[in-house]
Amino acid sequence: MIKTQNLTKNYDGLLAVDDLTFTVEPGEVLGFLGPNGAGKSTTMRMLAGFITPTSGTGSICGHDISTDPLAAKAELGYLPEGAPHYGEMTVGGFLDFIADLRRLSGAHRKARLDYVIGRLQLEPVIAQTIETLSKGFKRRVGLAQALLHDPPVLVLDEPTDGLDPNQKHEVRTLIAQMAPRKAIVISTHILEEVDAVCTRAIIIASGRVVADATPADLQRRHPSGKLDEVFRQLTMEAA
Repeated sequence: MIKTQNLTKNYDGLLAVDDLTFTVEPGEVLGFLGPNGAGKSTTMRMLAGFITPTSGTGSICGHDISTDPLAAKAELGYLPEGAPHYGEMTVGGFLDFIADLRRLSGAHRKARLDYVIGRLQLEPVIAQTIETLSKGFKRRVGLAQALLHDPPVLVLDEPTDGLDPNQKHEVRTLIAQMAPRKAIVISTHILEEVDAVCTRAIIIASGRVVADATPADLQRRHPSGKLDEVFRQLTMEAA
C-alpha cells in the first residue's frame, strides 16, 4: 500500500532524506522513529505529496506521488505537524469543508462525520473556532480530518502530541482497531507508543534507515531490553 524506492530529498546541499527504500503492507502499523532533524517529517511530506522528492519514487496504493498525485492523495489520510490550519473556521465548518474536498455526500457523508466527531469526542467544541481550541483538541480535529473519508492508508505525524494520558489511550486504541484493514505510518518520539501500537519500527538517522524490525526484535539488540536504549545506541552509531 505504501512503497518508496531510493527516496531522496536535498535542500540546497543539505541531504534531509537519503535513499530511503521501504514498503508498508495492509495490516502493518509502522513506527517511524529518529532524532530531531533525522528526516521523519520530510519523508512523510513527500509521501503525502506536499513536497517533491529530489530523486527516487514513492507510491500510495500503486499511484505514484509525483506523476499521479490526485489519485495517491485520494487513498491517503494525512495528519501533518501543527494541523489543522484555518483557525477562523469552526470545528464543524472545517470538517464540512474537508467532506466537500473528499467529495462525500448523502448518507455516507453524514455517517462519516458522525463517526469522527463521536469517536474523537469533538461534540463539546463543534461550534468553537479552531484557533480557540487547546492543543489536544486541535490534534483531535486534525486526526478527524485524516480519518473522515476512511482511507486505506494513514500517515500520522505525532498523532498523540498534546493529548492527555486518557486521550492518548483512546487514540492508540483507535489505531489498533483500524490497523487490520489499513497501512499506517506513525512518526513519534514516544517510544512507549511504538511498543503499544506498532507491528514494526524503522529508525532513521541523518536521513538513512539504521534499523527496520519489530519492536520485540529491536529490544533484543540491547542487554537492557529497553527500546529507548536501542534507539540511543543506533542513532549515536549513525551520527
